[in-house]
Amino acid sequence: MKKAVVLLSGGLDSATTTAIAKADGYEIIALSFRYGQRHQKELQAAQKIAKALEIKEHFTVDVNLSQWGGSSLTDKSIFLPQEGIQPDTIPSTYVPGRNTVFIAIALSLAEAKNAQAIYLGINAVDYSGYPDCRPEYLEAYQQLANLSSKAAIEGKKIELIAPLVKDSKVDIINRALSLGVPISDTWSCYKGEEKPCGLCDSCRIRDRALIEAGRADLATSIGQKLLIDVAKINS
Repeated sequence: MKKAVVLLSGGLDSATTTAIAKADGYEIIALSFRYGQRHQKELQAAQKIAKALEIKEHFTVDVNLSQWGGSSLTDKSIFLPQEGIQPDTIPSTYVPGRNTVFIAIALSLAEAKNAQAIYLGINAVDYSGYPDCRPEYLEAYQQLANLSSKAAIEGKKIELIAPLVKDSKVDIINRALSLGVPISDTWSCYKGEEKPCGLCDSCRIRDRALIEAGRADLATSIGQKLLIDVAKINS
């Protein structure tokens, strides 16, 4: 059976990507990272998703990117933005080099396990503007992967696949629902509190899409309140 390494962060996009890879007929090798992020909620979610999707191999790798800071996701002294996405601005939640490091490790794992593909949950539509989530970034990394691996040199190219890169968040939610992804088990909030905050960029994008997809019941209480307020305005 063909194999694929899937970067599983514990968020909605990565969970949906994992389900897509499985539906595509791959035996899944899940890969998560403990990179010095503010909380462990997403890693706990990744474990739940891996179990729900019956994934037998799930690696969690320590790569402490918090040592040098540079992001509000790894440095608690940097304020997490809550004013919503600002046009033409890359927010402080961007983690320098994160995807570049993660994909490099995924390539190592894929080659060692004789996997044919690496699935990534990156998205360049409803997102925070991170440069390492764009199609052109992925295309350039594919060229690097082709040059850097023994597998590719021997004619066994490891393909980087990002099935959601051009999807809207509503599209992603609809795909998740159709594939039976346990959306309530995923974690997207930048904070690690008991419940998602509903105010960070990630929560805002997710809540808006859930409401538009007709699943306001899965949104945060703040997102649900927004739906009620909009309904009052339109009534």
